[in-house]
Amino acid sequence: MTGVPASAAGGPSGARRAAAGAASGKAPGASVGRSAARSAEGGAAGAAPDVRQGVAAGAAPGAGHGAAPDAGDSGAAVGDGSESAAVDAQDDGKLARGGKLAAAAVNQASVWNVANLLTMLRLILVPAFVALMLADGGYDPAWRALAWAAFAIAMITDLFDGHLARTYNLVTDFGKIADPIADKAIMGAALICLSALGDLPWWVTGVILGRELGITLLRFLVIRYGVIPASRGGKLKTLTQGVAVGMYVLALTGWLATLRFWVMAAAVVLTVVTGLDYVKQAIVLRRRGIAERKAALEEKEA
Repeated sequence: MTGVPASAAGGPSGARRAAAGAASGKAPGASVGRSAARSAEGGAAGAAPDVRQGVAAGAAPGAGHGAAPDAGDSGAAVGDGSESAAVDAQDDGKLARGGKLAAAAVNQASVWNVANLLTMLRLILVPAFVALMLADGGYDPAWRALAWAAFAIAMITDLFDGHLARTYNLVTDFGKIADPIADKAIMGAALICLSALGDLPWWVTGVILGRELGITLLRFLVIRYGVIPASRGGKLKTLTQGVAVGMYVLALTGWLATLRFWVMAAAVVLTVVTGLDYVKQAIVLRRRGIAERKAALEEKEA
């Protein structure tokens, strides 16, 4: 029946249906178009609940319905990602600002560590020691005993502050400058007071203080080439000086007075010997530094 008109194939009833369709201006496939439209509308309407609830099940088939959930999900993901990025950036900014403030607080508070506090205590003890040493003419055993206590505290703190700074990483610029000043100040004050009172010859004070100041200046002069390390002899010299000066601060008599003389003599010998050793180390360090710099320049030129 190929090529037979629809009216002929369907008979009179088919002809009437065709005529009615033509009269209404709608083709027979319009119903199919309406069904597709209704399906698309239903899909678009169903996409919103899916986006809100995140549920893909229950979606009606259709091109419109299938595209809507994908677009909504991607939009939601982009939105969530943007918000998360903004929150992360804000948190990072807060953390960065907080880190800077914390670092500034640590740097500000680092001066007030235990090692530096002990150094400050030694600096404060210097005028206190001088006042006690010269009280009542400088010959009262009671005041001399108090002066010895101040001197002993200063010398003991000298043993601990450097050790604490190196062990617990408390080294600061203030400590590097204040520690040697405090050491020289308390020892110099004691020697000058003893010589002023006539208990110790001035030449002894001159030798000890001259060596201390000279070696300190020498360290600064060769610092560009390296650091002169403290030797065992230097540490023994410091200990011997502290013991000898402490014994002279006390009003000792008899065999103790004789003993302190020999302890001071040993301190003077160690002062001179270690001073010469430091001078030798400084000369060697300087020559080595100059040779290394010269070799580096020749290597660059080559």
